[in-house]
Amino acid sequence: MMQHLIILPILLPLFTGLAMLIKRDATMQPRRTISLVSTALLVVIAIALVIKSSEGQISYYALGDWQPPFGIILVLDRLSALMVCLTSVLALGSLAYACAGDDKKGSNFHGLFQLQLMGINGAFLTGDMFNLFVFFEVLLIASYSLLMHGGGKDRTQAGFHYVALNLAGSAMFLIALGVLYGTTGTLNMADMGLRIAELDPERQGLLKAGAFLLLVVFGLKSAILPLYFWLPRAYASAPAPVAALFAIMTKVGIYAILRVYTLVFGDSAGDLANFAQPWLWWFALATIALGGIGVLSARDLRTQVAYLILISVGTLLAGVSMDRVASLSALLYYMLHTTLVSGGLFLLADAIADQRGKAGARIVPGRGVTQPALLGLAYFVGAVSVVGLPPLSGAIGKALLLNAAQPGEQPWLWSLLLLSSLAGLVAMGRSGSTVFWKAGKPDAEGPRLKPSMLAGLILLLGASPLLSLFAGPITEFTQASAAQLLDPGAYTQAILAPTAGGGS
Repeated sequence: MMQHLIILPILLPLFTGLAMLIKRDATMQPRRTISLVSTALLVVIAIALVIKSSEGQISYYALGDWQPPFGIILVLDRLSALMVCLTSVLALGSLAYACAGDDKKGSNFHGLFQLQLMGINGAFLTGDMFNLFVFFEVLLIASYSLLMHGGGKDRTQAGFHYVALNLAGSAMFLIALGVLYGTTGTLNMADMGLRIAELDPERQGLLKAGAFLLLVVFGLKSAILPLYFWLPRAYASAPAPVAALFAIMTKVGIYAILRVYTLVFGDSAGDLANFAQPWLWWFALATIALGGIGVLSARDLRTQVAYLILISVGTLLAGVSMDRVASLSALLYYMLHTTLVSGGLFLLADAIADQRGKAGARIVPGRGVTQPALLGLAYFVGAVSVVGLPPLSGAIGKALLLNAAQPGEQPWLWSLLLLSSLAGLVAMGRSGSTVFWKAGKPDAEGPRLKPSMLAGLILLLGASPLLSLFAGPITEFTQASAAQLLDPGAYTQAILAPTAGGGS
């Protein structure tokens, strides 16, 4: 059973999603139960994968028993296990919230939700460049429908822009793969890294074009400046559980940059070695600055959280561009924090809007929320965590990143990261005072949090205190993950060496 564990994060949501899409006339409660049980089981599997990867061995699963570099493989290392676990926990919190009623506002919610999980997990586990493209398409197709779940003019318009831009990105991705395959003769990531090191200098120009095109594609997926403009409106318009799950979508692009530009275009790639880092550094800083401006200018809670995600994207990519164990370890810890807390804030914004009546999520004085103590406490925890105030996980993640910067990087990163934190603090303070302190009398008979909604909020926002409490063992794991990521030779040896013994 253990040898097949790697493929279960793909097969489980695939079969669950297909079963619910086929049985479309089933009542809602059984569908909710099946979806929740499947996602909870996925969390258990993901934890088992993290435990397995913590041994330090890189293992692969050869589909159809076609061994690399000729067959399609799934690869388990510390980074892929961590990302699958993060996705599973985020999905469980989002799904629990959706089961309070959001899932009934459109058709096929649970089936599409599971298929998107399958695509996200596949992108994190694949060791094949073309399969990365395939899983990108799977998660994007599901996300197109989920974004417009429930309908409405704003969602349709935002969905159209989201679909158009991602279709353009997919076309560029396919062209880039064609260029890379034409120059290297392989799509296996480990094998491509070896062949690039031995490539004829006359073909370096074409290879560089493919590598730059890939960087544009991954930059679009991760919403880095100037390719960010689809994100705020799309995330703010999406249903709350979908927006919460979408908090992992930008991380798929960041993961792809981490994986491809350390393994394929790493130290051994000749003229292309680490070429992406200088570009990422300046675009990351600009993304942080723009996100800070966007947070201050946001007029509703959902848009505000979307711009907070932009700040986190820039912060993460700054860690990528510093390209050392300390910075990569810091960004992995910060990624856990920002993904879960941002997802929780989308759910919280929806809960607040639901209880405020006509004022909704707009940052204007209006009717008070029905449960001010509970939602106020949740807002306080989320705000303190997301802006990076001690003692919660945001402060730890940002401190680790700031500490990883070298003297030449410190003036830029320290100033922009601290200023963006100040912008977030001002914006969240203004929103909190408007929504809770300047509010009118609440409707005593108004809507309240249902148990499943509260469970989703607790799971995601409660992750921040837990990440702080267990910061020691978590950072030990992220440091080991960063060291493993920066050792592409070990990855290549495990995948391609006949004596590796990692295949299944």
